Amino acid sequence: MAPFGRLITAMVTPMDRNLAVDYGKAAELARRLVDSGSDGLVVCGTTGESPTLSDEEKVGLFRAVREAVGDRAAVIAGTGTYNTAHSIHLTREAERAGCDGVLLVNQYYNKPSQEGLYQHFKAVAESTRLPVMLYNIQGRTSVNCEPATIARLAQIPNIVAVKEASGSLDQMSQIRVLTPPEFLLYSGDDSLTLPLLAVGGYGVVSVASHLAGREIREMIEAFVTGDVGRARALHLKLWRLFKVLFVTTNPTPVKAALALAGFDAGGLRLPLVEATAREREQIAEVLRELALAPVAA
Repeated sequence: MAPFGRLITAMVTPMDRNLAVDYGKAAELARRLVDSGSDGLVVCGTTGESPTLSDEEKVGLFRAVREAVGDRAAVIAGTGTYNTAHSIHLTREAERAGCDGVLLVNQYYNKPSQEGLYQHFKAVAESTRLPVMLYNIQGRTSVNCEPATIARLAQIPNIVAVKEASGSLDQMSQIRVLTPPEFLLYSGDDSLTLPLLAVGGYGVVSVASHLAGREIREMIEAFVTGDVGRARALHLKLWRLFKVLFVTTNPTPVKAALALAGFDAGGLRLPLVEATAREREQIAEVLRELALAPVAA
């Protein structure tokens, strides 16, 4: 299976003034992200407000983004749910829509055992020819897919990667120890991309790349080519951006940041709400510091 690339952006879903999906703006954003260094795009992940999108909207977004970027970037569809049969249905729809892979999150709310996690991911992977990226995020799902379970799953031929968002470098290191070198380990947190690269990670599924894709790509390439000093300098330069984009629940901050930077991706569907005035000013301060938004933003 071909890799998805090192820099993958977890795309927001643009909305119009009535909070309907704006497919034209999604296509525009997809092209903009590829132009600024993204190798791949996750469509309808957490950052894309997947819990409040209908199946019809998700498939429409898969098709719109696929058409927009052509063969310039991998399109990875967020098809994971807490219902295995539903995840299989969405995964097959993503395959029909021409996506290059799928992202499967831990099954939230029903809190399966490690064996339940394994059987769920196995069943979805076996339903498709597409490569699969696991998405391990205990903070949003209440369950942790443990390294030993990820190692079992890595033996399934088309499960090729994991987006690891545990926040634990120990867990990331253990995954690297237990999985073969060709199994790709991605950071699920921008602030941990560089540390993860140092313990054998491959890249990042990024939110900050909506604003600083070129710099994040340069950071990764600098590390890979041995210029650790340059990579560290870029990491430290961008660190405040990485953190401020999680000053409240994602994707609220990144949508506010995009608007401040001149790309209005619209509002958020309830139960998410707009950034407060204080949060917006915190975001604007960092964007001004990095010359990503006008001084008077």
